[in-house]
Amino acid sequence: MTTPINLNKARKARARDAKAQAAEENRAKFGRTKAERTAEKMRAEQLARLSDGHRLDREPDEQG
Repeated sequence: MTTPINLNKARKARARDAKAQAAEENRAKFGRTKAERTAEKMRAEQLARLSDGHRLDREPDEQG
């Protein structure tokens, strides 16, 4: 005779495993490391500075 199992615990364990699997997939799909986010931010700031430096026409209130 087999040992009886608690169906409630089995259901919750299966749900926990499914949730962990979904979280793993989302981390792989959407996650970026802090270094990657920082590098992207620095590149964007550098591009903004570069494009502002090459601007020919300035706003009237910026002409000092």
